[in-house]
Amino acid sequence: MATAGKRLNDIADERSSAANDPDYRPSPDEPFMGPRQLTYFRDKLLRWKDQILDEAKGTLAQLQIDSLREPDITDRASSETDWSIELRTRDRERKLISKIDAALRRIDEGEYGYCEVTGEPISLARLEARPIATMTVEAQERHERNEKVSREE
Repeated sequence: MATAGKRLNDIADERSSAANDPDYRPSPDEPFMGPRQLTYFRDKLLRWKDQILDEAKGTLAQLQIDSLREPDITDRASSETDWSIELRTRDRERKLISKIDAALRRIDEGEYGYCEVTGEPISLARLEARPIATMTVEAQERHERNEKVSREE
């Protein structure tokens, strides 16, 4: 527990220096998941979550303003289809927020950046592209192959 507390203090110390360097990108030349990298990924996840929540608020506001009472039946069908797609997107993003929250918890617990299957570090490139990743590419591929085999049986 003292390690987690120390790690959180290190993250807080690094937060100000990472915030002062907007061009910072994690590098393999620095300690893996050191305070600076953890701060970088925490900020990235929080910005992503805020963006999703802002878009959801915009969708809700637009739903309250727009009326689906189009006079022409074709226009109405088109509007309903558009809203259906928009709402499905928001539902996927709602699920994504829970994955972002789980990634933030892993940062707090000192488990972020490590594969939940093998315990190996997840590549920085993978985390940069998908900061909610919980497995290395190899472990993810194995998982998907096993999932496919299970579905075919």
